[in-house]
Amino acid sequence: MSAATARLLEDLRRQFGPRLHDRPEDLLVYECDAAALYKQPPVAVVFPETTAEVATIVGACAAANVPFLARGAGTGLSGGAQPVAGGVLIVTTLMRSILHVDVENRYAVVQPGVVNVQLTREVAAQGFYYAPDPSSQMACTIGGNVAENSGGPHCLKHGMTTKHILGLTVVLPDGRIAQLGGPVPDAPGYDLVGLFVGSEGTLGIATEIVVRLERQPQEVRTFLAAYARMRDACSTVAALIARGLDPAALEILDKLTIDAVEASVYAAGYPREADAVLLIEVDGLTSEVELASAEVAAICREHGAIDLHEARDPEARAKLWKGRKGAFGAMGRIDTDLLVMDGVVPRRKLEWILGEIYRIRDAYGVVLSNVFHAGDGNLHPNISYDGRDPEQVRKVLAAGEEILRCCVEAGGSLTGEHGIGVEKRAFMPMLFDAADLEIMQRVHDVWNPKRLCNPGKLLPDPHACVEARGRMLEMPAPAPEVEA
Repeated sequence: MSAATARLLEDLRRQFGPRLHDRPEDLLVYECDAAALYKQPPVAVVFPETTAEVATIVGACAAANVPFLARGAGTGLSGGAQPVAGGVLIVTTLMRSILHVDVENRYAVVQPGVVNVQLTREVAAQGFYYAPDPSSQMACTIGGNVAENSGGPHCLKHGMTTKHILGLTVVLPDGRIAQLGGPVPDAPGYDLVGLFVGSEGTLGIATEIVVRLERQPQEVRTFLAAYARMRDACSTVAALIARGLDPAALEILDKLTIDAVEASVYAAGYPREADAVLLIEVDGLTSEVELASAEVAAICREHGAIDLHEARDPEARAKLWKGRKGAFGAMGRIDTDLLVMDGVVPRRKLEWILGEIYRIRDAYGVVLSNVFHAGDGNLHPNISYDGRDPEQVRKVLAAGEEILRCCVEAGGSLTGEHGIGVEKRAFMPMLFDAADLEIMQRVHDVWNPKRLCNPGKLLPDPHACVEARGRMLEMPAPAPEVEA
C-alpha cells in the first residue's frame, strides 16, 4: 500500500467509521461481481448514504491519486464492478431510498441502491411499473442497471434501461456534482444522459436517478410453446416478428436449461421431453391482446409446437417466468462455475449461430446451455465448468472468444445487456476500428482525465499484447496500483 493510500484510508475512516471496511477477510466478499473468473480485492470498501458523501470519497481519492469505482448488488456478469488493485470500492447499497414519485407526470427519483423490482412494487397500487426487468431484478440495483444499460426479457417491446432514464445526479471523477437531464424528457443540448447510461461506471457515479414510469397494461397473456427441435422454436420467433406482431417478450430455453430448471427450486412445469421451449408474452389493450393471442397460437402450431400452454392469471404467469428468471441460478446444479455470455446476432441468424455455438461446444468439449432473448437476437450461451481446473478455464475462455467472434462476423455485437467490463474489453477491436476506439477514448478522457474512475473497463488497453482484431485466451492481470 502506498503512503498516499494509507493517508487516504485514515481520513476516510475518521469520516465514515464503521462504514469503512479494510480487513482482508471483509474485502474478500467484494473481490468480484457475478463474473467470478475475474477477482481482485480492493484496498477498502466504503458505504456512503448521500450524494455529498459519494462526492467526499471521490474527491479524496482523486486528490490522493487512488483509483476508485462504484458497486451495487454485484450481479454484473462482465466484471464491470471488479475492484482495482490498490483502489477503493464505493458500495451504494445503503443508498436505497425512493426519493420522490410523481405518477401524474410518470416519473420517480431514486437512489442507485434501490433494487429494480422494489420500484415496481412501490408504484403498483397506483397502476404503474418500471419496465426494464433484468433476470436478476429481485437483487440488482437501478444504479448498476444504469451503468450497464441493462436489458431483460421485456426490453423487446419496452426498450433497454436508457429509454427509461430521464435524468441523473452524478459525481464526476474529480468529486464535483453534476445534473444531467431531468424530469422533463428531451431536454435541449447534448444527450449527456444517453452518454452516461451504459458507460459502465467510467464517467462517474450516479447518485440520484430520474426514471420513467409506465402504466400497467390493460391485459397480459403469456404462452409456453414446446418444440421437439430448436430450429422450430427459432422459426416461430422469425414468423411472429415477420407477421408484424409486437410481443412484449420472446424467450427460448434449450433442453439442458429445461432439465436444470425443472430439477431446481425454480421448477415452472416446462415439459422435459422438449428440445426447446418458447416463452411468449403479449400485452396492451384487451382487444389488441385478444387478436394477437389468436395469431400467436396459430403461428406456434404452424411451426411445429408439440405443446402450447396459455397462462391467463397472474399466478400462472409468475410460475412460467420464475423458471426463465431463475435459469442462471439453476445452472449451479450442473457445475461449480458458470460463464454467462452475452452475444447478439440479427434474428435471421438465430438458427445459424446456434449451430455454430454447438459446433464450438463440441470442439472444445465444454458443457454448454442456451437461454436467450430470442426476439432481439440477444444470446446467452452458458458454459458450466469447474473453476478450480486451469485446463477447463482455458477451454471455457477459448470457446467463449470463438462464440463472440462468430456473433460479430454474423453482423451482431459483443454484448446486448451485460456490458464489456473486463471480460470483453480485449475483444472491442473485433467490432470497432482504431478510429472508433480513439473517439471513445477521447470522450472518456474528457470526463475522466486521470483515468482513476473504474479504470481497466470497457475500452481496450492500447498497450496490451493482443492481435489486431482482439484476442484474450488468458485471464486479465490485475490493474497496477497507482502511486502518488
